[in-house]
Amino acid sequence: MKYKLTTNTKQWAGVTLYQIEYLKSFAGITKGDLGGWIENESNLSQYGNAYVSGNARVSGNARVHDIARVHDDAHVYGNARVYGIAYVSGNAYVDDDACVYGNARVYGNAYVYGNAYVYGNACVYDNAHVYGNAYVSGKAYVSGNAYLYAKANFTKGRFIGGDDSGKITDITDKTGSTYWENQYVLGDYEITPIEEEVEESNSSLEMTIKQIEEKLNITGLKIIK
Repeated sequence: MKYKLTTNTKQWAGVTLYQIEYLKSFAGITKGDLGGWIENESNLSQYGNAYVSGNARVSGNARVHDIARVHDDAHVYGNARVYGIAYVSGNAYVDDDACVYGNARVYGNAYVYGNAYVYGNACVYDNAHVYGNAYVSGKAYVSGNAYLYAKANFTKGRFIGGDDSGKITDITDKTGSTYWENQYVLGDYEITPIEEEVEESNSSLEMTIKQIEEKLNITGLKIIK
């Protein structure tokens, strides 16, 4: 075991959290150090070099493992996962079924939730929100007051909110997000719609039905999606 729950407790959102004490030295942690606050041992792996420090809190079904770090006043809860060599810090929140992993960074007042994924070398910070089914990966940066919630994978570029100097209508069109109307991208960007393959598949099916109708000289066939 690398840590134990102490008798030091605090209440947060109606849940009792326990401060942890580290039982061995690793990754900058010294044996005997008091760490952050977790609801139970399932929140922080007893294996690997993952740790929770400062006033950081991990609760619910959330899990931190591998070499991941959660510190400062960050919150990880719900069914969220933080792993790999990722870190969550500042006043950041990771909630719901969101995942932060790889070498990803979430900090400042950032909020990642829903089914969102932040991974690779991606960074989400300042007051940015990433949620819904959005994916942020590669070297993409999301900052300022930007909101990302579309079903798309953003793999590079800097997505920055709170500035209307350059309206990005093509991103607005592709994502269906009106939040992009007053935001801009610094540098290159790349968007891959997550459901693109499904849409193509449905299109191919429609063509097949039309061909069958013409070949058999019948009409009225319907596709049930």
